[in-house]
Amino acid sequence: MGDGINDAPALHTADVGISVNSAVDVAKEAADIVLLDQDLNVLCDGIIEGRKTFTNTMKYIFMATSANFGNMFSMAGASLFLPFLPLLPKQILLTNLLTDFPEMTISSDKVDDINLKTPQRWNLGFIKRFMIVFGLLSSVFDYLTFAVLIFILHANQRVFQTGWFTESVVSAVLIVLVVRTRLSFFKSLPGKYLSITTIAILLLVLMIPYSPLASIFGFVTLSWKYYMLMLATVTAYILSAELAKRWFYKKIK
Repeated sequence: MGDGINDAPALHTADVGISVNSAVDVAKEAADIVLLDQDLNVLCDGIIEGRKTFTNTMKYIFMATSANFGNMFSMAGASLFLPFLPLLPKQILLTNLLTDFPEMTISSDKVDDINLKTPQRWNLGFIKRFMIVFGLLSSVFDYLTFAVLIFILHANQRVFQTGWFTESVVSAVLIVLVVRTRLSFFKSLPGKYLSITTIAILLLVLMIPYSPLASIFGFVTLSWKYYMLMLATVTAYILSAELAKRWFYKKIK
């Protein structure tokens, strides 16, 4: 910290140089931060906001990378044994559009106190491990959905595509609530906008097969039996993700 000409070299050398608005020009130019008010609490507020921004950015990266990796793995695997496309291109685009809406509200999500106590750092290796673990976990339940559609419901192409689309969007939207925090979901509730968009997308995806959009995207109505089986699958997925999360962060520590 400094405000005089003789402080300029130290301000320039320091990791973070701090000056005030009433300092000489050379000191302000050398400083990284110039305080407009005589209050160091501004720095504390800035640090907290920076950690919140970093944490929410990492949430989006974790969810986007793991979801994309899992969907790619599921799509590639399904293409090996299905005589038709698992999803049509327009259905994939709709899936991406619907799942992106809740993730866009991550910037306003609540941040746990554990993420504010210490500085957070970029760790590419950690991101890769997270992507693989939770991406493969999502694929496991995608393949379970495939088994339900093929061996239990004996689904044709349109029923299969509608079933996987529904399960994929519902599970992707709900899993955001689990992987967004290191804590248990019930101990770290999501922010207001994330909650609203999650509920809205869930209702929308369940209504699409019964709306005029169904014919546009090639969907058909599904039986109540499938929805019961999907509910069991998604519930098992969420519980498994919660357990995997505890194991993952415990192993990382």
